[in-house]
Amino acid sequence: MTDDRRWPHSPDPQTDVVLDAKGLRALAHPVRVQLIGLLRKHGPSTATRLAGQLGLNSGATSYHLRQLAASGFVAEDTERGNARERWWKAVHQVTWWTDTNLADEDPEAALGYLRSIVAAHTVTAQTALNAYETMPSDWRHALDLSDSVLQLSPEEARELAAELTEVVARYRRADPASAGPEGTERVAVVVQVLPDPVAAAPGELEERS
Repeated sequence: MTDDRRWPHSPDPQTDVVLDAKGLRALAHPVRVQLIGLLRKHGPSTATRLAGQLGLNSGATSYHLRQLAASGFVAEDTERGNARERWWKAVHQVTWWTDTNLADEDPEAALGYLRSIVAAHTVTAQTALNAYETMPSDWRHALDLSDSVLQLSPEEARELAAELTEVVARYRRADPASAGPEGTERVAVVVQVLPDPVAAAPGELEERS
């Protein structure tokens, strides 16, 4: 999971992390967001294995893991590995962004973080579609890629996002340490509420009328 700031419960200090300015800057890189996502989804791994999953070299992956460790997002898994190979694990399972003032204080880092999340979501969708031809028929029929254009106020948009995440929260969360009940698979649910910048541009309505 990457950004779960609208889940209808308070952050759990045992499993969740709330972004501060330092954390926001640390995650303003798509590789780091993807690394955390892989560790949260699949459990502990090595820089070499993670590099293979991301199509990077292990040196670059090791660098980003060290940066994430310095910010408290990942830690070395001392129960695994040896002197030649270090294993890493995610420290938290959910990231919250509750202080919206951070975007005003450091807009470049905020935008970098949000772009990293979008990049991670894109990789998730592409990975699923790459397996579409060999995907079991039941799962091909369950796959959904839909979008709707609504006419909302900012308050209504926030209410919509909250209602959607409440629905998602009713379902079983994936556990990286368990395969889950028989007949189930991990399913990525991506919620995006995106204001249309063209439609919202000043004077646009007058120009089209």
